[in-house]
Amino acid sequence: MGLWRGLRALPTWTVPVLCAAVLLLLPAFGLGFSATRQIQLACILALLVSGLNLSLGYAGELALGQAAMYAVGAYTAGLLSVAGHTDIVLQLAAAGLAVLAVGVLTGMVGLRLGSWSLAMTSFFLVLIVPDVLAVFDDRTGGRNGLSGILGPTLFGRPLGPTEVYLVIAVVLVAWFAVMRNIATSRHGVALRVLKQSPVLASSMGISVFRMKLLAYALGAIPAGLAGALFANLDLYVSPEAFGFVLATTILAAAILGGVTSVYGALAGAAIMQFGPNQSSRFQEYALVFTGAFLIIGGVLLRGGLAAPARRAVARLDRAAGIRPRPGAGAAEADVPRIRGTELVVDGVTKSFGGNRALDGVSFRAEPGRVTALIGPNGSGKTTLLNMVCGFYRTDSGRILLDGARLDGSAAHRVSRAGVARTFQTPGVPDGVTVLEAVAAGRYSADRVSVPSAVLRLPRFRRARRADVAEAERMLALVGMAELRDEPASSLPLGMRRLLEVARSLAASPGVLLLDEAASGLDEDEVGRLAELIRRIRRAGATVVLVEHNFRLVLDLADDIVVLAHGQVVAHGPPAEIETNPRVLAEYLGATEGVS
Repeated sequence: MGLWRGLRALPTWTVPVLCAAVLLLLPAFGLGFSATRQIQLACILALLVSGLNLSLGYAGELALGQAAMYAVGAYTAGLLSVAGHTDIVLQLAAAGLAVLAVGVLTGMVGLRLGSWSLAMTSFFLVLIVPDVLAVFDDRTGGRNGLSGILGPTLFGRPLGPTEVYLVIAVVLVAWFAVMRNIATSRHGVALRVLKQSPVLASSMGISVFRMKLLAYALGAIPAGLAGALFANLDLYVSPEAFGFVLATTILAAAILGGVTSVYGALAGAAIMQFGPNQSSRFQEYALVFTGAFLIIGGVLLRGGLAAPARRAVARLDRAAGIRPRPGAGAAEADVPRIRGTELVVDGVTKSFGGNRALDGVSFRAEPGRVTALIGPNGSGKTTLLNMVCGFYRTDSGRILLDGARLDGSAAHRVSRAGVARTFQTPGVPDGVTVLEAVAAGRYSADRVSVPSAVLRLPRFRRARRADVAEAERMLALVGMAELRDEPASSLPLGMRRLLEVARSLAASPGVLLLDEAASGLDEDEVGRLAELIRRIRRAGATVVLVEHNFRLVLDLADDIVVLAHGQVVAHGPPAEIETNPRVLAEYLGATEGVS
């Protein structure tokens, strides 16, 4: 196990770099034409699968248009070559830009329509490829294919078979470096949050539409590069190479390798290229075999080959006695000064069909104070929080944040204005650590572009250090510092709630909305939460607390707003609310035994 400890001490990029070096050096071993071609085709397929992983595995958007993007890249490169522009760098750049434009255009249409529209739109692209090519048959060759593609050059120098192999390998390595940097950046975590819950993503300042479009458009780029490489490899392209069989092959490879894994695309592509594709029977019954692989990967290998690989690494870590490194101690942490903002809800009304959920609700939450919203189930408490956060639109009334109107704003804009919240059911994305889950709360702070994350520019590195430092501070506040490197999805319910509080605090929000944060906590955790809320109040934040634990509310709140049947039935300090006859009838009797 000493050897394993030594390997785990190496930087995470060491193994991929070694594998890349082996791939680049393979021609030196005197591989034959057949083996070399299979490796090249596997590399091209891996590019296609990686793009699908970005949109499906990370963003959760089923988009089947990789084959169509592949065709766009291939024909872009082919047409440039026929026109005499044989430089492969020019062709790769043109193919990447072409598929990016197609991806943005079709993605905007599919995402605007919502639901399964993006999957159907992208699948429709695959179906119309032959028809589009037939319309422009004088340039594309139509259904007969595009011939006359010239051999590639690099800065005027013709490329031989070995050089073409190296170009394909370099492009593959470069893209996977880009993919890894995206996946391990705050954008990668944001995509996982989006996949888990668009509502949660919006509450953290993430624009759902833009993030989904970003994943789909970026996922098209490796497909375009793959198409350009394929055109220069075969010097001929035809519509039959970009049909439904290829689309299902890409999907099968993604599921087999693991859609939420950066390098799973390589494993899935290798299986599909070196396995069934070697059989002539597979070519005859391609859809049947591919369907079988989809079932095997989806049912028997949930998470693909990446899942057992991760479990094996975890078992080896335990056997070697490797433990996550501890974070800062709770005693060292403190809540930083927070600039609280005044939240005013003025005459808000909301109806769903014939049911009036809120009827003229008004209250004011001020900085440095805890305002509690209480009432029986169905009284409209969570509906009110959803309206403050921008998930619902008001029928009438106003919601103001420091005098600026919030009602009518999109949820991600409300979050960026300084409103953070927790949910009744904690949302924790799969595949991220506790530290990453908390740091995700800072997505709208210290904005970092995708190019900066890809290139690891100084702005990205500064933001990353700030994210880690603030996340560690928040974990120490809630007493979870020692769990920083544990999978967030493995936490029990009580710790998930504390994790949500830590994530909400990470961006130092002016208004913090806590929706039943104490539900599911044991006595010690409730005490820890109560002390944390007091410290947040002392730091200057505006806290709005929705809670069924009446004793906790009386202990923490400065003002209590009581809702019943969508209306405010009482409003005042705890001492007054505790003895209010209507509150005792409407609320305490309805929840007796729950608090």
